[in-house]
Parts: sequence; C-alpha cells; structure tokens
Amino acid sequence: MVNKIEHIGIAVKNMEESNVLFEKLLGVPSYKEEIVESEGVLTSFFQTGTNKIELLMATNPESPIAKFLEKKGEGIHHIAFDVDDIEAEIFRLKNEGFVLINEVPKKGADNKLVVFLHPKNTNGVLVELCQEIR
Repeated sequence: MVNKIEHIGIAVKNMEESNVLFEKLLGVPSYKEEIVESEGVLTSFFQTGTNKIELLMATNPESPIAKFLEKKGEGIHHIAFDVDDIEAEIFRLKNEGFVLINEVPKKGADNKLVVFLHPKNTNGVLVELCQEIR
C-alpha cells in the first residue's frame, strides 16, 4: 500500500545553480547531496515540513538523467511514493498489469530501496516506489 508522496524528482543541468534557486524558493538549504553511481546521478534533497524535493543532475552523458535532459530539458522527472513493503507492492502492481523498469529493488539515494514503473503504464509519469532501508 502506498503511504504518501515521498518526494518529487526534478532534473537539473547545474546542481550548484539549482541548489541556490531552490534554497531561495523553499527558504531552507539542501539537507543532503549524494552520488548514486549506479544511476550516474548527483542528488540534492530539500525538505519543508513533510514535503521533499530531489534535484537530479547527470554525472555522465550515458545516465538516464542526461538522456532525459537532452530529450525534455529541465523539469519534473518523477514522483516517488513511500511504501512499507516494496516486494509486496511489486507483486501487487505486476498483478494489476503495471510494467516495472526494474523488478528487483535497488539501493537509491537517501537510504531507500527503489523500483520504477514504466511511464507507458502510468499516463506518461515516471513513478518510483521507495522503501526506507532498515
């Protein structure tokens, strides 16, 4: 079962400039920057209350974020939902007919296990499921 929106991911070209912009916009500094080598991405997280924004910048030209930026430019990349049991959600959603980009959870940023649903099944929206690593 989905608990809440965990974060909204935004693809950016320049992390330094984007961090300054979102710090001014949200009134809080980034609480964490992290490189996720497997995805070729540098992330930066902002939190206001229970809401989180994840900025994503490509660290190499072959990363999914680099390809997204080339095709669509800067902007919203994905919406992530918090779940208690990612394996149960994978099973449930596959039975509902959803196609997953990765069916095996992998370590993502901010101490999460993650899987992504293909946007062709979610009205063009890339959906990420996140479970806190315990």
